[in-house]
This record gives sequence, structure tokens and C-alpha cells, in this order.
Amino acid sequence: MNQDLVTKFPVTDRVREALAVSLRGCEELIPQDEWLKKLARSEATGTPLRIKFGLDPTAPDIHLGHTVVFNKMCQLQELGHTVIPLIGDFTTMIGDPSGRNATRPPLTREQIEANAKTYFEQIRLVLDMDKAEVRYNSEWSDPLGARGMIQLAAKYTVARMMERNDFHDRFKAGNSISVHEFLYPLMQGYDSVALKSDLELGGTDQKFNLLMGRHLQAEYGQEPQCILTMPLLEGLDGVEKMSKSKNNYIGISEDANTMFAKVLSISDVLMWKWFTLLSFKSESDIAALKKEVEGGRNPKDAKVMLAKEITARFHSNAAADAAEQDFINRSKGGVPDEIPEVSLSGAPLGMAALLKMAGLAASTGEGNRLIDGGGVRVDSSVVSDKALKLGAGTYVVQVGKRKFARVTLG
Repeated sequence: MNQDLVTKFPVTDRVREALAVSLRGCEELIPQDEWLKKLARSEATGTPLRIKFGLDPTAPDIHLGHTVVFNKMCQLQELGHTVIPLIGDFTTMIGDPSGRNATRPPLTREQIEANAKTYFEQIRLVLDMDKAEVRYNSEWSDPLGARGMIQLAAKYTVARMMERNDFHDRFKAGNSISVHEFLYPLMQGYDSVALKSDLELGGTDQKFNLLMGRHLQAEYGQEPQCILTMPLLEGLDGVEKMSKSKNNYIGISEDANTMFAKVLSISDVLMWKWFTLLSFKSESDIAALKKEVEGGRNPKDAKVMLAKEITARFHSNAAADAAEQDFINRSKGGVPDEIPEVSLSGAPLGMAALLKMAGLAASTGEGNRLIDGGGVRVDSSVVSDKALKLGAGTYVVQVGKRKFARVTLG
């Protein structure tokens, strides 16, 4: 270990508070004693620590599950440390097989640049990007060249690489592993060498790659980084991790009303984990609120607080207030202030066809199923007859609790 890190620096109250911030909601902090010493040294010398988080822009949109790590970066940034959002424009072209049985397809440079631009626009909603050190790993990976790549590959063994769960499981199952896939964790680890990072953040599924950074830093004579993993956020169903493919996500670019309503739909149990990982309220405030709920306060009050905080973060306080009122109106059977206006021709028009043409159902078949299930209302009255046809006029059509349209038939 670097002798400077072994040198004793006082563990002050501020250092203990910084450690508590680091540990909030985290899965693992490895090794915690080294991180405490780094924090103490930083406090004593006034030198900010360098905190790295790699972003592979494989898709353009970010959901709340992604923001768990961004929130942690924000907390550490507020302590005065340097956060480094690292765009993996080089590693993305390799493709990371983490948690997959097949390799993730590499993207073109154009796709990576387009996704990175969208990422930054969305990350700004959580992180102060003006104070962040944004880097691209092509800065040092491209100049490395064939000679440098071979020298890097010599610093890790195939046996150690096969300890990675994904590689081990695929090899055992007889599935192919391409040689270039071994380069991904090596290059991610080399990023830590290039950036001289003190701490790398990631999800629990990235632990192998994060530890690679520690190994390579030691190989290159640097003080090894610590690693901090954050748990994967369960989605709206409270079971699977938040994912677009599972349709249990909240996109941070979704409209305020939808975002607010989706947060309110989570279970009372899941709510407290979301408070820990997504809220900026202090842990003492959250504990006090939980105690009030356990003492008889309606848990919906706490959930509304969480929904308003999250909605305000990605929209505004005014939008969060309006979303709350919109939800109240819908709960009472009222009509939101703003709903889509749709003009259709062909009156009289059957209900199933109207639902499809108005964008309230994907097909006439789905429209009929919605009617059978009692989920369709016209001017607040439930539609029970699939044969119903609407003549010329303007109607407020509602599907379920959240879909509305003001339809004008001519």
C-alpha cells in the first residue's frame, strides 16, 4: 500500500460524516478501512478525492434505477470531491457481457456519440456537471496501440479472468467466449490507472470489473482505488430490477403526471428502500417518518412526499404540485386539466375503433377487451356495450385511471 495512505491522519467528525454518506444505501465498500484513511487524508490536506463512474452509452434513455449511482456521486460531490463521469466510448465498441449469456453488440461511433449527448442532458438533472470532470476513455485507450494492449494483457491471467461469473457460467455451459471479451474488464481497469482514481462506483453486477481496477493500479505502482457498489433498484413490481424490458421502470424524461402516479403505485414496503436510494432526505428524517408511519400515520402520506420529491427533481416544484392535484382529480373520477385533443371523422363510430384511432388502445381487439373489463368511460359513464357507436359531438373518453382524450367526432 502507498506509504502516504498508511500515514496517520486524524479521523475527525467530518471524516466520520463523510464515511456515513459513503455507506448510505451501499451494498459494499471495499476496503472500508482504506476509504476511511483516504477521507482522513483528504480532510487533513484539502485535496479532493477522485471518484470515477463509467458510463457505457448503450441506450439513450435513463430510468430511476440508473440514478441510484448518480445520487451517490452527487452526495460525494457535495462533500467536495471530484466526480468523474467516464464515457466508455472505447469500451462500448468492445461490448460488455456482464450478466448476459451472449455478448452485448458493440455500437458504432455515431451511436455512442448520440447516446452520450442524451446521457449528459439527463445526468444534469441529478449531478452538477459543471463541477464534474467529464472524460472519454478513448483518450488513453486509442493511443495504447497493439504493443500497449499486449503489455496490459500480460498483467492478468486467464485463470483469474475465468473467475468472473459470466465467463465461468458460459464456459461451463459450452457457450462460446470471444477473446476480445477479455479485453473489456482489462480496459475498464486501465481506465482507473489513467485517471488515478481513489474510488470507483458501480452496480453489484460490475464488481469483477471494479476489482480489476484495484489490481491494475497496484501493477502500475499506484495506490489502489476503493470500490463502492450500489444495489440494483427493484422496479414498480417490487420483484425484478428496474428495466425497460420488464416494463417496471420510471424514465426520468417521462411527464410529471405519469412519474408521480407511478411512484405512488409502488408497495409500502418497497417505498422505504426507494427513500434510501433515491431521496435526498437525511437518514434521520427518513427514520423519523418511518416511525410516524409505524405509529399509525397513513403510509400514503410518506409515499406522496417521495413522489413529489422525485417529480420535482426531474421537472419542478410547480409540476410536482400539479401532478399531485392531477392524481387527486383522477382518484375522484375527475378529469385532468390537460388531456390530448383528438379530432376524428366517420361518425357514428364504434367504441373499439374509436379507442384505437384516438391512441387509447393498440388495436380494436384490445379496445373490446378493455370494454369487457369495464375499463372504458365516456363522459364519466362506464361503457358496457361493445356495439355502442358515438355520433357527432365532443366526448371525454377515459381508459383505466390514467388515459384520457377529448375526442371530437365529425
